[in-house]
Amino acid sequence: MTTETLSFGADVSRLLDIVAHALYSNRDVFLRELISNAADACDRLRYEAITKPYLTVDDPSFKVRIYRDPRTRILTVVDNGIGMNREELIKNLGTIAWSGTAAVMEQLGQSSSPQDKLSLIGQFGVGFYASFMVSTRVKVVSRKAGEDQTWVWESDGKTGFTVREAAPDEAKQLIAGRGAAINLTIDDNSSEYLLEEKLRMVVIQYSDHIDIPIFLGRGDGTDADNGAAQIPVNKASALWMRSRNDINDEQYVEFYHHIGHGMDKPMMTSHWHAEGKIEYTALLFVPTLRPWDLYDPGRKNATRLYVKRVFITDQCDGLMYPWLRFMRGVIDTEDLPLNISREMLQHNPVIQKIRTSVAKRILGDLDKLAQDNPMQYGAFWGQFGAVLKEGLYDAPEHRTDLLKVARFHSTEKADGLVSLTDYASRMKPEQEHIYYISGENIDNLRNSPQIEGFKARGIEVLLFTDTIDDFWLQSVLDYEGKAFKSVTKGDVDLSKFNVPANDQTEEKKQEPSKDESLRRLLVIIQETLKDDIGEVRYSHRLTSSPACLVAAENEVDLRMERVLRVHQKYETPSKRILEINPDHALIRRMASLAKAGSTGEDMADAAHLLLDQARIIQGEPIPDPADFARRLSYFMEKSLAA
Repeated sequence: MTTETLSFGADVSRLLDIVAHALYSNRDVFLRELISNAADACDRLRYEAITKPYLTVDDPSFKVRIYRDPRTRILTVVDNGIGMNREELIKNLGTIAWSGTAAVMEQLGQSSSPQDKLSLIGQFGVGFYASFMVSTRVKVVSRKAGEDQTWVWESDGKTGFTVREAAPDEAKQLIAGRGAAINLTIDDNSSEYLLEEKLRMVVIQYSDHIDIPIFLGRGDGTDADNGAAQIPVNKASALWMRSRNDINDEQYVEFYHHIGHGMDKPMMTSHWHAEGKIEYTALLFVPTLRPWDLYDPGRKNATRLYVKRVFITDQCDGLMYPWLRFMRGVIDTEDLPLNISREMLQHNPVIQKIRTSVAKRILGDLDKLAQDNPMQYGAFWGQFGAVLKEGLYDAPEHRTDLLKVARFHSTEKADGLVSLTDYASRMKPEQEHIYYISGENIDNLRNSPQIEGFKARGIEVLLFTDTIDDFWLQSVLDYEGKAFKSVTKGDVDLSKFNVPANDQTEEKKQEPSKDESLRRLLVIIQETLKDDIGEVRYSHRLTSSPACLVAAENEVDLRMERVLRVHQKYETPSKRILEINPDHALIRRMASLAKAGSTGEDMADAAHLLLDQARIIQGEPIPDPADFARRLSYFMEKSLAA
């Protein structure tokens, strides 16, 4: 019998060290995770047996057994699920790098706070590795259903692991010759897990919802005739099929932990039974913590599909919209055949109808949460709002409901979010548009020169900071008849809006076209900057800044162009419009010089500095930093010498 010694993947070694320290105060989690994995293994075999009944012919009743042997200090968790062969033991227990968790490990290694580590582990799920919190050695005996060989994986959690073929007495641990037996050598600080009372308490508290019976017994055989050992500790019924009135909050939380392998509590729980043309039961959760791979293009949805309480798959892409990929839970339907091919699920009309119905229900529940608990909903939106807004772009059938639950920053609220309904209720009687500005940084947006005129007149402007905003705005043209309009695009006429009488930020302006010096300055700047900009014009939106850049009405918005440049290799940038403030002291001084006939290098440098200043405020790069520095130094020297 050959024993092969292998090393852990680098990520596993780091995870094991962190788990041992960050989760030490909540050691019960190890048993919850092992039972959860055992139940999953049974679920997977139950599905395989639909088309391959010979896999379970010797023992069709799935079960999980927990044995304790105080004499040898061995705790064993056995299931008669699908099991693992040699290659799967190495892949699943020896490395986690293949599953894409390297990024999480990097964050775990950099975090110095135990609380932060606990939060990150909650997003990843400690799973099998939690065993090393209570044991000095772990041995896994497993045989894959339908195969002949039994394998042993063994490790102390530090120096690597060994894999070998099982001895005959080891293989006897398995129920009906299949599944897995996890043997933990309990350490001196964890002796409580060798007590029946403690194990029973943990199972009832954390795994009562498991729909596979869990039995307790002694590994030394002294209670073989004890009738209590033949009675399941848990209720062994599918939680989602029970009435909501029979389920308490703790049971919902533990079921959420079971399916998500996380440690946070769900922010929202939705449990309902739908009847009609399509019949299904759903138990879905909104996490509190954002999944670490939420924006990973390869991320699958985390919702499990059951048919008549038989697990089918947890990777049915058509079951949930991509913009609800943060949801976790179970959907169980009676309207699909048990032997349906997983490959056919995505395009099945029943699945598509369930997806539509589920999305409508979840959006309704989110709207209710927003009305009942705005603070909690604000926390939800901060975690998942950007993902939910993807639906505005690619799910027009749910656009009305999505717009109802969407929240945005605005100039009206320094801290907090507003709905479109809130915005519409505050619109001025003569206001025809919903004004917005988009950019990367919320503070920069609040100080953007393009919104000065709006703020002076008390016109609310929405502040969009998510990249997806620039895309859904191409599809969603209005809200309740009011068109969305960017304040950085096109000409804006604010003359019909009065400035409050007590607002001293804006004085009565003279029409620039009637001022000869201003007209002359406009011509000079246009000629000087003709290679860099498309047009120069006097602004109706500026009050305190000298200049800003805007896009023409029929061109790509400023931020959208930057996004396209980065993600789509957009190579044809538009020549922007430079708007200047005719009432600003700098522009007035330049106009005076223009009137006096100054058209030399000083005026050209001033025009270029004006453009570069507008670029900097807008977050655009300066084409020639050296020239910018030279001009700035010259004017500073001249000013200080005066």
